[in-house]
Amino acid sequence: MCQNMAYFGLFLILPHGELGVDLLHEVEKSSATETTINVIINLLTMNNLAFIDGQNLHMGTVSSDIPWKISLKRFRVYLNKKYQVKQAYYFLGYTQDDNQELYENIQSAGFILMFKKHSPVMLGKKKGNVDTDIVFNVMKKLYQKEDFDKIVLASGDGDYKMLVDFLIEEKRFKKILFPNKKFASSLYNNLGSEYFDYLDSRDVKGKINHDI
Repeated sequence: MCQNMAYFGLFLILPHGELGVDLLHEVEKSSATETTINVIINLLTMNNLAFIDGQNLHMGTVSSDIPWKISLKRFRVYLNKKYQVKQAYYFLGYTQDDNQELYENIQSAGFILMFKKHSPVMLGKKKGNVDTDIVFNVMKKLYQKEDFDKIVLASGDGDYKMLVDFLIEEKRFKKILFPNKKFASSLYNNLGSEYFDYLDSRDVKGKINHDI
């Protein structure tokens, strides 16, 4: 009787769609105790942040055996539903006048657009790597004790490995999303499966593909 009431209560509070189904499956595998219910509620109220390496994300999808394009709006919805991402920062290397439509699309999809800061000496070279900027911004938020739970990264670049290890140690890491299975850095080979996923897997790609 108590277990049935617990399931009924969960049915009332769980959201519809993928997140609700995923969470309900977790409950079905457990005893649906009060502890389990509290865990579910905590998951629903999590405030996670995502940091997107825009260049790595783009190159990872267009360099696939079958090139494809991510729908930014679907991707933003996926981050929210799957990983409870309340704010998502999309990092690009530099601004270009002929990319204004792209910048507008990124922002209208719900991402916070961030550009790499260049010194006057480097402006002409326009380097696109944003790894140091992302690492700095994550560490700054931790140092300033900003109100968030965990970090989600979207990149296959091995330059983030030390950051990932540190965040896992501090229990502030959720997931790294590799755009391409073939080009994810070998530095992540020993990373636990609970800490990564592939955007080009059939299940994920089906949710965020621009052409579907």
